[in-house]
Amino acid sequence: MRHSLAHLLAAAVLQEFPDAKLGIGPTVENGFYYDFQLSRAVTPDDLKTFEKAMRSLVNKKLPFTGHEVTPEEARTLFAGQPFKLELIEDLAKNGEKLTVYKTGDVFMDLCRGGHVENTAEIPGDAFALDKIAGAYWRGDEKNPQLQRIYGLAFESKEALKEYERLMEEAKKRDHKKLGPQLDLFTFSELVGPGLPLWTPKGTLVRNLLDDFVWSLRKARGYAQVDIPHITKKELYEKSGHWDKYKDDLFKITTREDHEYAMKPMNCPHHTQIYARKQWSYRELPQRYANTTKVYRDEQSGELAGLARVLSITQDDAHVFCRQSQTKEEFIKIWDIIHEFYGAFGFTLRVRLSLHDPAHPEKYLGDAARWKFAENMLREIVKEKNADAFDGIGEAAFYGPKLDFMGKDAIGREHQVATIQLDMNMPERFDLFCVNDAGEHERIVMIHAAIMGSIERFLSVIIEHFAGAFPVWLAPVQAAVVPVSDAFAEYGMRTRDALIAAGIRAEFAPADESLGKRIRTAEMAKIPYILVVGEKESAAGTVNVRGRKGTAEEQGVEMPLEAFTERVSGEISRRSL
Repeated sequence: MRHSLAHLLAAAVLQEFPDAKLGIGPTVENGFYYDFQLSRAVTPDDLKTFEKAMRSLVNKKLPFTGHEVTPEEARTLFAGQPFKLELIEDLAKNGEKLTVYKTGDVFMDLCRGGHVENTAEIPGDAFALDKIAGAYWRGDEKNPQLQRIYGLAFESKEALKEYERLMEEAKKRDHKKLGPQLDLFTFSELVGPGLPLWTPKGTLVRNLLDDFVWSLRKARGYAQVDIPHITKKELYEKSGHWDKYKDDLFKITTREDHEYAMKPMNCPHHTQIYARKQWSYRELPQRYANTTKVYRDEQSGELAGLARVLSITQDDAHVFCRQSQTKEEFIKIWDIIHEFYGAFGFTLRVRLSLHDPAHPEKYLGDAARWKFAENMLREIVKEKNADAFDGIGEAAFYGPKLDFMGKDAIGREHQVATIQLDMNMPERFDLFCVNDAGEHERIVMIHAAIMGSIERFLSVIIEHFAGAFPVWLAPVQAAVVPVSDAFAEYGMRTRDALIAAGIRAEFAPADESLGKRIRTAEMAKIPYILVVGEKESAAGTVNVRGRKGTAEEQGVEMPLEAFTERVSGEISRRSL
């Protein structure tokens, strides 16, 4: 249905822009899009016009019919469409068959198919045109920029309305707005797009998250390592990354004409730490953990707040072990992931990310090695009785992986953590151990990122919590608000006592009205607001106001010691 609507969108656009040049029109998760080269910029009013025309076409009950054509026939049919002609040449060169699909007598497209039989099957009130964006033809900035029109499509009007409601909620939770409002990060035009700058509060949150991951790894035998931010290109040539990613790298040429790259990943560096000496099988596994930045030259149009940046902080780890130890190491990482994400209320399912057997040229290593690795991951998923599904073509180019998918508070699914099995990099770098027979035994390498990218993870949890972090993660855990200056001294003593107990507390002096100061603390998403006045100072208590929906929302009086003990417990348990 979504694919059929993409064709109806193209037909509607051609009614208004007969000279439009057509790009492609695939489906996406919640709808579809189509790319166009037009004589002018599309406006929101144009979207209303297109939508009305699409509904008219739906009501005409037009059939979808397709048939195969020769390259010569295709060139004739799409003679005035340069982007279609380019696709025809590529498909013909690869020996792929060409098919065209007609929507009644109103539209025809070069298409592989996948349509409803008749437009009458499409509910006329269950789709809407959503937004306009720019997109380079075939994703290459050297090509013309086209206008991309996105549409939403669901099985019913109710499902569409529910999705639109969730999107309105998502706007309220947008980390690009909430992050600066909560003083977590900022961007500077002088520094550049995609390069976030972290404030003291934001840095505190990052460090709390990283410390949590490290505590889980340390308990399972990991050791910390550190590596430089640049490397000779020869390292990535040997690893295989240079051929695949050379256009995505920031490159540096030294005064002596040596070519270096800002590292886009850490694994090749970690192989060289392992390779520094000969290892006995008794010394394996070797587990290295490293939180460090990597750099990727993303196109400016692809940057999106913290979700897509140029400087990426990875909580990266690599395990070097024997094949016989692989399953045990995977399960250790699996347990870390579930403990970590449990602290945020995420329910996880697993994507078994496999190679695409139709395109073996995209991957390193032979078929036997891939089969062995993928079967091992299937065994682990089965052993864990996980909610899992296959992702054909989602593997890394050097090995299959388990990608953990988590749903946020408004039902959106994000890829969060990943565990990757790599049997190719040990081969390329000749990594081995000496086994009990005194022979060189090829080892395997496991890549494990719990948050993956701290920036992207923070974009997810800022929106998941709508900025209202659980107490353990909140930059400020309690704000002390005196009713007036007369109780400032007691308020400051209260703040100092909280800080001494390990609670992050701030004092709000009486330089504005009480109501305004309480409102400021609420807008800052501080979990607890302690109001102190004559009654509290006389009794050594605090009036505790919690967040909306909590028992203390309207204020509850309690001894300061009781409050301190309670909050300290919430912090130590990482309570939600």
